Amino acid sequence: MLREKSIRIVRRLQERGFAAFWVGGCVRDLLLGREPGDYDIVTSALPHEVEALFPRTIAVGRKFGVIIVLEGDDQFQVATFRAEGDYRDGRHPERVAFGDAQADARRRDFTVNGLFLDPITEQLHDWVGGEADLRARLIRTIGPAEERFAEDHLRLLRAVRLAAQLDFTVEETTLSAIRRLAPAIRQISAERIRDELIKLFTPPHAARGLDLLRESALLEEVLPELVPTIHCEQSPEFHPEGSVFNHIRLMLEILPVPCDPMLPWAVLFHDIAKPQTATRDASTGAIHFYEHEKVGAAMAEEIMTRLRFPKKQIDAVAQAVRCHMQFKDAPQMRKSTLRRLLMRPTFPLELELHRLDCLGSHGRLDVHAFLVEQAEELARQPEIRPPLLTGDDLKAMGVQPGPAMGALLAEIREKQLQDELRTADEAREWVRRRERR
Repeated sequence: MLREKSIRIVRRLQERGFAAFWVGGCVRDLLLGREPGDYDIVTSALPHEVEALFPRTIAVGRKFGVIIVLEGDDQFQVATFRAEGDYRDGRHPERVAFGDAQADARRRDFTVNGLFLDPITEQLHDWVGGEADLRARLIRTIGPAEERFAEDHLRLLRAVRLAAQLDFTVEETTLSAIRRLAPAIRQISAERIRDELIKLFTPPHAARGLDLLRESALLEEVLPELVPTIHCEQSPEFHPEGSVFNHIRLMLEILPVPCDPMLPWAVLFHDIAKPQTATRDASTGAIHFYEHEKVGAAMAEEIMTRLRFPKKQIDAVAQAVRCHMQFKDAPQMRKSTLRRLLMRPTFPLELELHRLDCLGSHGRLDVHAFLVEQAEELARQPEIRPPLLTGDDLKAMGVQPGPAMGALLAEIREKQLQDELRTADEAREWVRRRERR
């Protein structure tokens, strides 16, 4: 449906005498045999001419020649051919001049994104060598790398992200420029960096994304807290995979597709505090990381706040990091403690983190199997989830509000989770007996 709608837009522009093409990611994806997620269109029509041709438009960037055309519930970006110059802030051009298709192709970022396709005639226009780089599976800048990266510093990170997503190699000259210019990424807003990193760490290419961040020297700039994990040793009896970085990378490699969007971030941060909490037993040589989960939760909050993640997502990841060491003790927990763990809102995220943690190290899933079984059993007992009594119930029984009431409610809840009290009537009778003492 998107494809047909975008063809109609191109056809209407061409019928009115304007040149019009598909451009960028949609052309790249089509040539790679992938279904595009959207279709961007470029044209010789000026913004006011595009607006006159289509009844429903949004002028999102008229001065840059960009108009959104609405077709039903779908939006299509229609941009006038343009050339740009004088990028003083590493993002926005100081001047924009409308031009022709070839000039428009030359101002784009990477050769594989500079291909133009006429969907009516199916003619491909390649003025930048993009088709050859697609065949060679290369990410290469259009023209001098330093110039392209100076125009928009986010392209440093986008090159790595595209290479990871497409399983391409960053061409050596382009990669060398990224390494030299990596510190410039700090001039980009946290929100834009975050959005690129979210795409970079989306499975199935998350591990390759981490590798490319390290290889490009961008890791030190966007997630410097991960750098010390590269050479942080672990006890081989628990972590035969070696360093903390290797452990994190293995976990990213086996992320399920699809997965909770916060799972890659929980993986990245669950052991991030190990380098700063590492101690070695003088007598046995064993390596310990006492309270790394607590320190790591604080670090996760700090990093995700810096990257402007929503608070709800920050809290979920921090909770998963803070509690991930609890899971190994689950089979020995009191029933009430175990049930509280199972009923946490973040339990599905925590459970999947635990599974990956095991598979990325010793490989044993016995505790995971136990937790799955216990979660299934709890799901068959929905009556356990709500408390048997509330404060209003106790007030109706003559219990005065205050700390004593809170302690009483906590004790009732504990007994409920231990299966010592099963119904509200049993709980009321227990309260009456207690009050008579």
